[in-house]
Amino acid sequence: MAEREMLRGKRIAVLAGGVSAEREVSLNSGKAVHDALLRAGYDARFIDVKQDVYERLREYSPEIAFIVLHGGWGENGGIQGMLEIMGIPYTGSGVLASAMAMDKVVTKKIFQMSGLTVPRYMVGGPEETGLIERIVSFGPPPWVVKPAAEGSSVGVSIVDEADGLDAALRQAFRFGSNVVIEEYIRGKEVQIGILGREVLGGVEVRPKKRFYDYEAKYTKGMTDYILPPEIDDSLYREARETALKAHLALGCSGATRVDLIIDEEGRIYALEVNTIPGMTETSLLPKIAVLAGYGFAELLETILIDALERHEG
Repeated sequence: MAEREMLRGKRIAVLAGGVSAEREVSLNSGKAVHDALLRAGYDARFIDVKQDVYERLREYSPEIAFIVLHGGWGENGGIQGMLEIMGIPYTGSGVLASAMAMDKVVTKKIFQMSGLTVPRYMVGGPEETGLIERIVSFGPPPWVVKPAAEGSSVGVSIVDEADGLDAALRQAFRFGSNVVIEEYIRGKEVQIGILGREVLGGVEVRPKKRFYDYEAKYTKGMTDYILPPEIDDSLYREARETALKAHLALGCSGATRVDLIIDEEGRIYALEVNTIPGMTETSLLPKIAVLAGYGFAELLETILIDALERHEG
């Protein structure tokens, strides 16, 4: 209760929207956070982040910012750098950790250096000649083709035949200058929630499509959520340890969600760390937090308190 008093009377800016492909999801997350903070009696203002965000922050003069921006400025370290210059504490990871986590290639290299297992991958550029031939020689299909810096499975395709690579690459290149091509790992999709240095728990996602794509993530009824995951206790412990190691390897702070694949032999592959997890009613972090005893408002309070303590410490 004493910790919550840190928040009383403080002006809280909820930053959402932005200009990325995940704008609508971010607006929904931001509305959920803003509404919950108002219901809990806090002084919170919703700010739709556009080019005038600096002026709007100056006008409101918040004492802390709750970042719910997905992709683009929100997760690449840009908004974090601006807030640091303005002297405004903010939730989530810092500039460097945000930038590294947003770049799938950098993330994979950091994971590998930290002893984590990642799917075999290669990187391609838009002007590269012979890219399709290189992918075919990289390994047998299916191939996972994804932008190097996007979230929410935007621009991701699973390709079963070489004839489908051209369309998949064009789709991925719409969202960045590099693409990542991964081997396809058959197994369970498990997501682990982290808060600071605490593992909150995990969820197994079972999409009613081939993989957990944008539609499956944000359309009610398109995915079944198994809490906790239906894996044996020792494997669950290993998954939790892997997720925390991934979170710390990138230097993340605040609340994150770590995406893993566990194959049929029980091997755990680290995919990525989401430094600003979704906060919609279908989002995974709030679902996971319930396992650890956090209601939605309490989760938000804990995230804000963590940010203030890090800023003051």
